[in-house]
Amino acid sequence: MSPFALFDWLARWLVTSVFGLGLDSHLGASIHFFFYDVPKVMTLLIGISFLVGTLQTWLQPESVRRWLGGRRTILGNVLAACVGIVTPFCSCSAVPLFIGFLKGGVPLGVTFSYLISAPMVNEVAVALLWGLFGFKVTATYVAFGVTLAIAAGFIIGMLRLEKWVEQFIWQIPAVDADAEASTPRLTLRERAGEGWRSSREIFGSVWPYIVLGIGVGAGIHGYVPEDLIARFAGPQNAFAVPIAVLVGVPLYANVAGVLPITEALAGKGLPLGTVLSFTMAVTALSLPEMIILRKVLRPQLLAVFIAIMTAGIIGVGYLFNALMT
Repeated sequence: MSPFALFDWLARWLVTSVFGLGLDSHLGASIHFFFYDVPKVMTLLIGISFLVGTLQTWLQPESVRRWLGGRRTILGNVLAACVGIVTPFCSCSAVPLFIGFLKGGVPLGVTFSYLISAPMVNEVAVALLWGLFGFKVTATYVAFGVTLAIAAGFIIGMLRLEKWVEQFIWQIPAVDADAEASTPRLTLRERAGEGWRSSREIFGSVWPYIVLGIGVGAGIHGYVPEDLIARFAGPQNAFAVPIAVLVGVPLYANVAGVLPITEALAGKGLPLGTVLSFTMAVTALSLPEMIILRKVLRPQLLAVFIAIMTAGIIGVGYLFNALMT
């Protein structure tokens, strides 16, 4: 039995007994979609963000910076991409993290592996993907996201593009690692308390986007004809993946609001690789983050980064479609 069977039963009861609708009607299908997905996603979000928030007490940014400093081989890219999954990141922290990593001795390519992985494969994305698409899709998405972060960072590192980092970065005094190392030791109870605080903070900041996204997804699920979506972005359209990525690159939307919509689109016949590649583009190449990164990257390096990521996400979309068919 599914761990979320109770939510499904409650949603069905609301549709049939409270609203007096059929589950196969447009409105009934939309209501069931909404009242099943909201508690399911919220439960996973709270649980996973608590777990990750607790783990983050061992992986503060300054500790990560010291750990990754000087690792110039692909091992550094692998470690940076994996650590990026469980450390805090948002667009507003991109520049401070970028400067701190470089001044702390972290190579440019390794820094990019972290900056790609952290926003694209975070606890919110994992919780939503697990709740909406199941473990298999979530594991595949995480594997592809981490692999893309490793590959893109490795390529940027091999190209040795430090000359295209704004010069003022290298003139900032180096980070005093010893001064930042003096962080108090926490008990397991205190770490769990920090995890709960982090979970409440994340939940409080994203729940409106989740409800809104699921609401839009419910409307698509109940009312948008399947043949309309299949005609423009179905598996018969060989260019659906690059179109989805190119549309997503200049946009910005909270992943909490995008993923419920992608679930509804996938339910209407849009291939998973197409909708998830769109999500990757929105998350990893958001316009606000590119504007912020422009403060520390020259246009040439920013263009290389966008080109590598765009090509990589398109490739991931096609591969995802091939594996999930």
